Amino acid sequence: MTGAVSPDRRRFLTTGAAVLGAAASAQLWLPGTARAAEVPLPEGVFSLGVASGDPLSDGVVLWTRLAPDPLHGGGMPDRVVEVEWEIGESEWLGKPVRRGVALARPEYGHSVHVDVRGLRPGRVYWYRFRAGGQLSRTGRTRTAPAPQSTGGSLRVTLASCQNWQNGYFTPYADMLAQDPDVVLFVGDYIYESVPASTGPRRHEGTGEPYTLVQYRNRYAQYRSDPDLAAMHANAPWVVTFDDHEVDNDFAGEIPQDPDKQTHDAFVARLTAAYQAYYEHMPVRASAVPSGPHIQMYRRLEFGRLARLNVLDTRQFRSNQATSQAGAQDPSSTMLGAKQKRWLLDGLHGSPARWNLIASQIMMAETDLQVGEGKLWYYDAWDGYQAERNALMGEFARVRNPVVLTGDRHLTMVSDLKRDFADPRSAVVGAEFVGTSISSNGDQNQAAFHTEWDPRMPDNPHWKLIDAHRGYHLFDIRHDGIDAQVRVVDTVLSPRATPSTLGRLRVEADRPGVGLV
Repeated sequence: MTGAVSPDRRRFLTTGAAVLGAAASAQLWLPGTARAAEVPLPEGVFSLGVASGDPLSDGVVLWTRLAPDPLHGGGMPDRVVEVEWEIGESEWLGKPVRRGVALARPEYGHSVHVDVRGLRPGRVYWYRFRAGGQLSRTGRTRTAPAPQSTGGSLRVTLASCQNWQNGYFTPYADMLAQDPDVVLFVGDYIYESVPASTGPRRHEGTGEPYTLVQYRNRYAQYRSDPDLAAMHANAPWVVTFDDHEVDNDFAGEIPQDPDKQTHDAFVARLTAAYQAYYEHMPVRASAVPSGPHIQMYRRLEFGRLARLNVLDTRQFRSNQATSQAGAQDPSSTMLGAKQKRWLLDGLHGSPARWNLIASQIMMAETDLQVGEGKLWYYDAWDGYQAERNALMGEFARVRNPVVLTGDRHLTMVSDLKRDFADPRSAVVGAEFVGTSISSNGDQNQAAFHTEWDPRMPDNPHWKLIDAHRGYHLFDIRHDGIDAQVRVVDTVLSPRATPSTLGRLRVEADRPGVGLV
């Protein structure tokens, strides 16, 4: 569904009650069922809101986490708590179509992940939770289209990089008004940096998070942003992580600073970070971590219109290159052998009109050197050129590949080239690198263009670059993808003025992207 927000929808966006919960059970909740007397829960258990995610044609994940004292570990008693849930086709939930009880367990931070099935495709649903006599706010979600459906449209927003200390999450207020069918978030949901007093907001705690409780507190602080909470409560999200959910520029089990973090210490940090990530994201039980490992790459279908391949470019990558020779090492991998095979199988076997790839880091080349020579951005796919170039060759045999990316804190929209070393090489796809929600704050636009515009001739595949804060909005149809770069004038205050900075289009069966 796209277009203007209806009066009923607008009323829903401005109403609601409160928020969240752990893992679904098959036990049904019958209103009025008597339960054994127990100590009442503290007030405010739904302080962190509600969310939904990973929509299927017949189901969706519903999420909440009970946390009456969210910035101090959660504040819940050390016991399992029953959380009632219900979902229906009416905002008022007069006749729920599914209901049940989930168990909020202390070992998972009293989070709740209800994997609801048996829903109808392409429908809007409303849901809510109840625990200890307290009621969450009402959330709104949507299922994916029917598996064989070929028509219609899909409205997707692309977001990433929301540093609490750099600004307020004001772009979400505009995103909410655009009423997307699904939000794709491709990394840096939190930042692990120490508290600083120079920005508009300050991180909780006294240093970087290392323990599970510390990561829980950091997520809870981010969840308190009202624009973020509202967006979570009004559309399903598809999420993946980048580096700052753990440690800046980490690769696999190698930290940014191995001289300061031993391997065992970093493995313990990974274990805590991945568990906290799972506890706060609307993902299925397949993502329950196993120690320092979490399953995040996965595939979602939106009828025959679009297939979305969500990558994990952190857990399986070789250590980051530091030189041109290292960047061209044929043994270096971003995806690892298993994930690479999974991706290629999914691309070549796809029945979809559009093959979307969610990549946390930029795939197109960035040549930072003005004039002769190359200076690459090694943390991105430029640091893994053999694998990237092989993937570009595969894209040449894939129908309508479009890469959706984050990380750079910039808008960088590019053609994807078969061989970036040859400007005359064939175009094989398109990439949209979304700007950040708040990271880097309000940049000096004149200074940005003074630095970056001279690099445009060395990167002829770039179609649009910019440094405003915001997100990208895509209307995906059978004949093409219409994209908007949506930006705000500031993230230094809780309110901002949004605008469309640029419009672009990808035509079906014509690789590349053009300005409109």
